Amino acid sequence: MRRLLDTAYLNQQVISLDSGQPEFSKMPWEYVDSAVSDGRVSTGKRKFAEQRAFLSQLESQYGVNAEIIAAIWGMESSYGVVTGNSSIPSSLASLAYDGRRQEFAETQLLSLATLLQRGDVSWSQLDGSWAGGMGQTQFIPDTWLKHGVDGDGNGHRNPWATGDALASTANYLSNSGWVRGLAPFYEATIPASFDYSMVGSKQPAARWAAMGVDTIADVYLDANTEMELWLPAGKDGPVLLLSPNFDVIKVYNNSSSYALGVSLLGKALAGQGGLQKSWPRYERPLSTAQVRNLQQRLTNSGYDTKGADGIVGTNTRLAFQRWQADNGQTPDGFITQRSASSLASW
Repeated sequence: MRRLLDTAYLNQQVISLDSGQPEFSKMPWEYVDSAVSDGRVSTGKRKFAEQRAFLSQLESQYGVNAEIIAAIWGMESSYGVVTGNSSIPSSLASLAYDGRRQEFAETQLLSLATLLQRGDVSWSQLDGSWAGGMGQTQFIPDTWLKHGVDGDGNGHRNPWATGDALASTANYLSNSGWVRGLAPFYEATIPASFDYSMVGSKQPAARWAAMGVDTIADVYLDANTEMELWLPAGKDGPVLLLSPNFDVIKVYNNSSSYALGVSLLGKALAGQGGLQKSWPRYERPLSTAQVRNLQQRLTNSGYDTKGADGIVGTNTRLAFQRWQADNGQTPDGFITQRSASSLASW
């Protein structure tokens, strides 16, 4: 550990990136557009074809869809091209020094020391993301320690090796509860008389069907499978039924937009179509300051957002959804300049 810390230095940029917030929250289609950009898809299809036999083997072994493994590879490192150029020891030591993520960073440093001792990581190969991500699918040290596997059969587990990275991603998703044969989401339609208070809840597939929520594609869903109804862009955007596998993808990045991006990239790599319903691209997001103001006004009006941090999270959406229901709006929970205008004081 002493040798590891001797290589570290305080990286102020890491601290700034960790504590920084974007000026404006992104609309979901902005994230999706980036995820399924022409370049990422075209390169991905070529890489997917090159690794098809191996990815099919992983799908058979771990149950995780081959295209989802490939999509995470594409999202995390552009298929192994961009693995990061920040000193991992310095990044983690800086996060530990900053204090906000001290326990997390200290755990990662200890795990990194174990990986160096075990031989998964070499002293000459310690560059990664500013947040400590390593290799082609950007594992943090502790997660690699727990879920990294030898995918290429050479007796070593190396996150920078393609075979090991892809196999470890499949293993990680499998260990996190991946359900074989289930897509991350299914696009659906809802009836005109739909009770929007059900948005965001998890119900058995059979109950959604009884409420008139129909999948667009002709797919079989086990009646007891818990599905969440998500309207990522409100009543005028796509309607999605999220399977448990959607949440599993979020172990990589706890963001619904990320999971949607991975899911849609996977569909593109497999030659499948994207969403049928168009995005309401005329809508505009709130700035961080405006979100904070909105949270304060909602809470003061009796719709508790559990804090005013300037981030549109689950609690804020649920509070806004309750406010919509009480104020003549369709309670879809979608916060935009237009939908929140009557609450605005900016």
